[in-house]
Amino acid sequence: MCMYLQEMRTIYICKSLISLSLKNSSHLNKTPISIFSLLFFSSSPKSPNPVADYLIERHKFSPETASKVSSSPRSPNLKRPEKIDSILSFLQESGFSDTNLERVIKHAPQLLSANLELSIKPKFKFFQDLGIYSSDIVQIVSSDPLILTRSVDNQLGPLILTLKSLLGSNMDDVSRVLKKSGRFLRCDLAKTMIPNIEFLKSCGISSSQITQCVYNTPTFFTNRPTRVRELVRRVDELGFDRNSKMFLPAIRAISSMTIENWELKLEVFKSLGFSEDDILSIFRRQPQLFSLSVRKIKATTQLLLSSGKCDISYVVKNPDLLGRSIENRLKPRLRVLEVLESRNLLLKKPSLGHVCKITDKKFFEKYVLPYSDEVGELFVVNKASLQAEICA
Repeated sequence: MCMYLQEMRTIYICKSLISLSLKNSSHLNKTPISIFSLLFFSSSPKSPNPVADYLIERHKFSPETASKVSSSPRSPNLKRPEKIDSILSFLQESGFSDTNLERVIKHAPQLLSANLELSIKPKFKFFQDLGIYSSDIVQIVSSDPLILTRSVDNQLGPLILTLKSLLGSNMDDVSRVLKKSGRFLRCDLAKTMIPNIEFLKSCGISSSQITQCVYNTPTFFTNRPTRVRELVRRVDELGFDRNSKMFLPAIRAISSMTIENWELKLEVFKSLGFSEDDILSIFRRQPQLFSLSVRKIKATTQLLLSSGKCDISYVVKNPDLLGRSIENRLKPRLRVLEVLESRNLLLKKPSLGHVCKITDKKFFEKYVLPYSDEVGELFVVNKASLQAEICA
């Protein structure tokens, strides 16, 4: 009975507030109190997680994101729900999709407690004044939402100037790097990126190669300078020629794994029949292959050797075969060759390296189209990709 009276009292208060807000003409020039907010707050004491409920019901957030935001120590309070509404509305109007919006709030829930006019909007204006496109701003912020918690004058501005000095004054180039990793705007580039670049140049690596590396893997340059020096030392110990174009890729490959993981991959290669010299030869030719998973290395090597079309020495001379897709390239092409050779349809036996390197278009024209009755159904590729190649 008491619970029933309490609920009736809550409903009465809610109706009274709604009636009052509608009758009072002074509300016409102010932000209106939404009926949803009134109903929500009248029932919130019964909810174990009011912030999550609000984000789900009002803004259609996924339960997972809403729960993570509400459980954060920096979760917003609901005393002023219109503040949350205005921040989310601004981000939506700035081009954030529902997916991007959830990602931003999930990784930086404190933004829902920020001052929209003094904290968030100035960051967007800063990027816009630099000439960065709105769509790029969305990608940059989405890559690291904590950018919006940084100071424009003391942090973002100086960091952008540093990037421009390294990459040139073209903001498209700067934007390209930031879209890859917005984390750049939270690092002290003067203590990481700049000394790392100067050290790599002293090792004989060209500026153009370093710049390209900045575009492709910008986070590599945020390593501590002491770690980069250690990585170079390890690559030197492997007998790598510093004048080789593969010297920088080798450093990056080593940086992508722990010493334990490196040792594990060496053992995997040995278990597959490769000698130490073979392994070092592969690393010097294609160091990025060591970033592949152990499972990928095993599966690809076993497929190539079991095909009967190559041996260990051939793989060592053509290490790029290890990086090819098993399902989309190696298996279908090996199967086509198997059928063509078994029926003596090829005048000359092609090399496996050539067959697996050429594009889908060239392979289709040379090995599938002339023998469509025999192998037409065996060659399965991405039709859209093949069509694009044919039309090019």
